[in-house]
Amino acid sequence: MDAMKEYRRWLANCQGPMLEELQALEGNEAEIQARFGSRASFGTAGIRCVMGVGTARLNDLTVRQTARGLAKYLLASGESKTCAIGYDCRHNSRRFAEVCAAALAAEGVHVYLYDRLCPTPMLSFAVRYLKTGVGMVISASHNTKEYNGLKCYGPDGGQMTEIPAAAVSAAMETVDLFEPEKESYESLLEKGMIEYIAPSVWEAYYARISQEAIAPEAVKQAGLKVVYSPLCGAGGEPVSEILTRLGAEFHIPASQKNPSGEFETCPNPNPENDTAFNEAYALARQVQPDLVMATDPDSDRIAVATPAGDGFRKFSGNEMGCLLLDYILSALQKAGKLPAHPVAVKSIVSTPLADRVASAYGVTVRTVLTGFKYIGGVILELEQAGHPQDFVLGFEESCGYLKGDYARDKDAVVAAMLIAEMAATYKLQGKTLGDVMDALYAKYGYYVAGLKNIVFTSDAQKAACMALLDQFRAEPPKEMGGFAVTAVADFKAGVIKDAATGETQPTNLPSENMVMLSLGDKGRIILRPSGTEPKIKFYYTAVSDSMEHANAMLARMDKAMSALV
Repeated sequence: MDAMKEYRRWLANCQGPMLEELQALEGNEAEIQARFGSRASFGTAGIRCVMGVGTARLNDLTVRQTARGLAKYLLASGESKTCAIGYDCRHNSRRFAEVCAAALAAEGVHVYLYDRLCPTPMLSFAVRYLKTGVGMVISASHNTKEYNGLKCYGPDGGQMTEIPAAAVSAAMETVDLFEPEKESYESLLEKGMIEYIAPSVWEAYYARISQEAIAPEAVKQAGLKVVYSPLCGAGGEPVSEILTRLGAEFHIPASQKNPSGEFETCPNPNPENDTAFNEAYALARQVQPDLVMATDPDSDRIAVATPAGDGFRKFSGNEMGCLLLDYILSALQKAGKLPAHPVAVKSIVSTPLADRVASAYGVTVRTVLTGFKYIGGVILELEQAGHPQDFVLGFEESCGYLKGDYARDKDAVVAAMLIAEMAATYKLQGKTLGDVMDALYAKYGYYVAGLKNIVFTSDAQKAACMALLDQFRAEPPKEMGGFAVTAVADFKAGVIKDAATGETQPTNLPSENMVMLSLGDKGRIILRPSGTEPKIKFYYTAVSDSMEHANAMLARMDKAMSALV
């Protein structure tokens, strides 16, 4: 793509603030290349990139082009000519939502738009509840403030998978980037082609997730006290509502209570990161809660900590997934409500400890590729087979959880409800979440996970990391960190090769550019390029009979991988 030629085309076709931003780039060849040398690609995770002018950025023109492509796809698909749209707290999220609504409505698509910011899972719920043909959410999840994004959903409420996403991408290619708006948002709203989602849909969502509670009365009985932070995002209203209905006493850091795209006190608003909890921890030291929770800006992820000594014990996404799984299965089993053929679903990079926990209850674990759309796909399979109630829990190591079939995306609101009642239930038994987690480790083994992100700062670095993946496929190492490599799974080719015999078996999963080195009963290493960001991820799992030894094993694995990189 000729960056300078495209830049000149934008100069000739834009006006107002966009033209001013373009003129400010004059002479800055590196920035022009970054903004106009490529296009922001649309895939199964939609588009996520930095905001600004340019084909590789998110702006009114690229957003409108995406919405028009979605409209073309929808009108040719045979699905209901309707779309639900939600958005989070980020800069331009509301504006981009209105741009999308106008573009879709002008093509004859009836649009249901949230009148205020809402969690991503609430959009997934609305697609199913309102029976729309597609859905859109404007969010960049947990990325920093410069980013925004568009995610598209199918009629089942799940993120679009490869085939429909490719069809939307192809339709976008037929749309003229500079074709002006056909009709204004205000005009289409007045005509009724755009309508705001009614308060009854909010209430239906609350009522439905409340059905997933197991022991909600425990919260009041235990006098549970919570510090909760929405990290300036969309979780503030719904999580507060759920905690209020449970009867929990909860406190929110004043600096992170109100929606803000600046994320002033949490510049990296990802609850997986310890720094995102700084304000919540400061408040917790004052109010002495039982539980500290934080959700990301679009409230589909949640992380949790509890007071421990003079500080706090923060649970990883893997640990919280196992705690929830054990709690739900134990409670259902005691109540005689465990389905005849229960199914739990986890992503392939999530901890194998979950398999051990599920096995103890006779529960089948379905392992899928990374991305909650694949977990949603399993729920859809169960639904189509006539027994969606068999689904007991889905989770990803990146702090995403879902109980129930009302949505097809991870939901921090239902997770907050379950975590609160779980903590309260154990509090009534004289236990903390830390006590229960330690008991799971003692019973099943210390499955300790580690994650290393390598962000690409140059094309050469990216090429080197991709070459490492190919090298592991062609000539896998004999050992890593002193641990023998017993098998290599090449998910791009779809085969698992035994290192000793050379025998192969299928992965039985869709193709993905990912490699897994199995280290026997010692653990594993997974190499996976990110689907939304310029980086590669190394996932480590070490298994031992003590936490100290498992952590030492992780350090050896990381040292071996770092040497190769």
